[in-house]
Amino acid sequence: MSQDPQKHLDEQDDDSLLPFDEHVEEVQEGDKKVRHRGVYLLPNLFTTAALFSGFYAIISAMHGRFEVAAVAILVAMVFDGLDGRVARLTNTSSAFGEQYDSLADMVSFGVAPALVVFNWGLADFGKVGWAAAFAFTACAALRLARFNTQIGTVDKSQFVGLASPSAAALIASMVWVGHDVDVEWGIATAATLITILAALLMVSNVRYTSFKGIDFRGRVPFVAMLVVVLVFVVITIDPARVLLAMAACYAFSGPACWLWKRKSVLFKRRSAEASGTPVEAGDADASDNPEPRS
Repeated sequence: MSQDPQKHLDEQDDDSLLPFDEHVEEVQEGDKKVRHRGVYLLPNLFTTAALFSGFYAIISAMHGRFEVAAVAILVAMVFDGLDGRVARLTNTSSAFGEQYDSLADMVSFGVAPALVVFNWGLADFGKVGWAAAFAFTACAALRLARFNTQIGTVDKSQFVGLASPSAAALIASMVWVGHDVDVEWGIATAATLITILAALLMVSNVRYTSFKGIDFRGRVPFVAMLVVVLVFVVITIDPARVLLAMAACYAFSGPACWLWKRKSVLFKRRSAEASGTPVEAGDADASDNPEPRS
């Protein structure tokens, strides 16, 4: 007689030789759920590398090596961008991988940037400094929690709020630029304000382009490759300042677009009031609320 595969998995769990729980995940295949044992190695290797980079950034900041700490956070961004793409390309996506990636992001882009910037320029502000650092960490956690609950309900081409890796890049590049300068009151004040602003942008409803619609496997015009080469050349001239400029432009692009849309809505409303045309109430709020995909 053939043995039930599900019962066979349960018996293996009971007879395991190691005192560790074997991960078993239920996956929807067709009309039924199938249990799979173990985890995918390749995408989780990239996630682990991102987690290690964030942890290494914390250790480096504790020893005063702020340049290394900032670079480690940026390296974590690279690995974080690769794990999801590798999982999709190799068809190795899983619920375990999604949760592991979210927890790794919390360390690499929530805790690590906050501790790095605190040790670099906020420690002299006492309670105000660690409060700003904690605000960044807490907002990163809220941002990740909100993102996880909105998967499948919002347009993938846009982020609602500044993504935590982008906020971490802003903080890390700022520390990288100023790692070899004496942090005085003015620089510390600016760093505190930027940290708080990045934290607020993460939990805001401001929309940002996610760049997930870019097809890296498709053909592009030859001039596109020239632009990519030019970008790399510009970055190599002064990586810290160029990356800071890029991170700042992206971070402030959201509020700029939001203000532009608000200005357009107010202009339309005043024009409609002047002409006596009724204004629909939904026009003013259409750009603020996430719209579920049909």
